[in-house]
Amino acid sequence: MSVIAVVFVIYLLILAALALWSRREAQTMSGYFIAGKKLPPWVVAFSTNATGESGWLLLGLTGMGYSVGVHAYWVVAGEVSGIAAAWLLMSRRLKRMADESGAITVPDVLASRFNDKNHVLRKISTLIILTMVGTYIAAQMVATGKAFSGFTELTYGAGVVVGAAIIIVYTLVGGYKAVAWTDLIQGILMLGGLIIVPTVAVTAAGGWDAVLNTLAAEDPGLLSPWGPDGVSVKAFVAVASFLAIGIGFIGVPQLMVRFMSARSRQSLVPAMIISIVVLLLFDLGAVTSGLAGRALFPGLEDPEGILPLLATELFSPLFAGILMVVVLAAIMSTADSLLIMASSAVVRDYLQKIRSSTKSDAHLARYGKIVTLVIGVLGLVFALNESPLIFWFVIFAWNGLGAAFGPPLVCALWYPKTTLRGAIIGMLGGFGTTVLWVLFMKPYTYDLLEIVPGFLVGMILIIAFSKPETTS
Repeated sequence: MSVIAVVFVIYLLILAALALWSRREAQTMSGYFIAGKKLPPWVVAFSTNATGESGWLLLGLTGMGYSVGVHAYWVVAGEVSGIAAAWLLMSRRLKRMADESGAITVPDVLASRFNDKNHVLRKISTLIILTMVGTYIAAQMVATGKAFSGFTELTYGAGVVVGAAIIIVYTLVGGYKAVAWTDLIQGILMLGGLIIVPTVAVTAAGGWDAVLNTLAAEDPGLLSPWGPDGVSVKAFVAVASFLAIGIGFIGVPQLMVRFMSARSRQSLVPAMIISIVVLLLFDLGAVTSGLAGRALFPGLEDPEGILPLLATELFSPLFAGILMVVVLAAIMSTADSLLIMASSAVVRDYLQKIRSSTKSDAHLARYGKIVTLVIGVLGLVFALNESPLIFWFVIFAWNGLGAAFGPPLVCALWYPKTTLRGAIIGMLGGFGTTVLWVLFMKPYTYDLLEIVPGFLVGMILIIAFSKPETTS
């Protein structure tokens, strides 16, 4: 057995142990979907970051650094600003509202806040979540296939199947508790990898000055903060779009549920500090790895393969195996959370609330596991047809969720005049604008990121339609 295989087997044993340890908690809906709201600060912080980053961090963002150079550092600024805003604006207020209403899903919170007796918000939320999560999970499975084929002799298809099987099984057995604690381990691995890899790669390239000189000789535009094309309207829009990536943090349900799962509102303060610092290190390490990789290995056909290439060329088989686990950790930490979120939408929001199921809590928790399995298998099937670039695929799903849930959540927490009608119209308007922008408008606006008009339209509609109706 190869060294990489040994490292991978050890990692699988750790995942299995965590899943079995969490199994008892997963016998109830609150336990399976939100870990009984008992998670400590370190777990909440790393789970938030690991879930928010996914396979695009280590494959997509490194590939972006490789492709466009220092221009990609704007993504770092956007993400760090976004996660900071989410913690400051959303975390403690959302936690309090969730605890007071007994909510275990984001649609639960919205339904309680707006007294949604007819479940209109729940129905819309469930449909949006399933649509976007299907895309998102497929993207993670694609990243799994790329990771295995980059590090091992497995084909892309075999890598997708192996990765999907691992993610589905430990999520199904251990539920949200296993997911969150696994995120902690995976997040620590990601942090270590994104410190060590860029350090070694920059050193191998002759130091930071040598990296910059090599990139300047290949294409001076790689060193321009405005991108390879220089200062232009298109460049300004690109910068705005990179900064706007962080908007999604203020609302995507898979992150909001992390705040809700904390053991207390007070524990969210240290979690916030940990999360912001770690995310900054994550993103800086990813972009810097891409830049150093471009200096060392120019001309790659697939820029998203730069991290596996750096791992196999610059490190021993043992460390290459650890880096493969790091990449898989990034992918799994998002895919497992998405599976839990999707199954909670079906079981909690649809079956129990919308359909008024009288099944016992334990019975519904078992349904949750079945739904987890079904959605995971569907994601696997779609991923076997290799998809477009991971970065843009994930960003579309991220923006769709952010534009749909961000405006109603922000207004629910900060704008007391918000009404149910306003929240419904804002959710539909934000999501619809995002989709239509991608389909019809994006090519004519220098590729302005869809969450910018989506979030803006959602906020405007909520405020406009939350005004009290006048009577004659």
